[in-house]
Amino acid sequence: MPETYLPTVLDNRRLTETVHALRLQSAELARAARPGQFVHIKCGEGNLLRRPVSICRAEDGVLTVVLEVRGEGTRWLSQRRAGDMLDVLGPLGRGFDLSHKNIIVVGGGIGVPPMLFAARAAGAKAAVLGFRSRENAILAEEFRDVCEAVYITTDDGSLGEHGTVAGPLERLLREGGCSAVLACGPRPMLQAAAALAETYKVPCQVSLEERMGCGVGACLVCACKTVVDGKEKMRRVCKDGPVFPAEEVVW
Repeated sequence: MPETYLPTVLDNRRLTETVHALRLQSAELARAARPGQFVHIKCGEGNLLRRPVSICRAEDGVLTVVLEVRGEGTRWLSQRRAGDMLDVLGPLGRGFDLSHKNIIVVGGGIGVPPMLFAARAAGAKAAVLGFRSRENAILAEEFRDVCEAVYITTDDGSLGEHGTVAGPLERLLREGGCSAVLACGPRPMLQAAAALAETYKVPCQVSLEERMGCGVGACLVCACKTVVDGKEKMRRVCKDGPVFPAEEVVW
């Protein structure tokens, strides 16, 4: 069973109007975390369900999580301050397979933070990051510290290339030399990345975002349709995923 930890908040950094990065001190939790996994955090006494939050970084006894305020639970989390203690279940789920070399990581919106963890661990060749606008862009400099090349796209063209991640991703795949694509973000973005990877015959792993209840595979709220050995199978994003081989996901 996953363990529960009580880490202390070291700091809370506001990245955009609605996105916050919390650094949590817990040597055991940081040591256990793997790229692509997440934690389930209790959000005060008034919220029954925990909130799943992706892991952005884990080193030197510190776990960094990045969250977007979407409701009461995440708003409560965004208001935590240095010295506060959190109730954290995790790390949970199946993460990325980082055995490939020359990996391209692809992230969209709040799916960008977990790809930084993967990029650091894998020594990624390139990162392709998509945002709605300049105001929503996060962690670009951190990616530049660990990747050979970083490509940014925005829906409105206010930063980087005007358009979606599909443009720079296809150019990179066409150039060759990439052995795998790892992606996390909105479902349409994941589907597009998976289709491009299939076209260029490059393995692709996708981290799915779904609403979750228990976080440990018991409630089936996050079940998604996949294909395994030619047969459709409902699988739990929280336990069987969140990372799946792209060819197994029924889009």
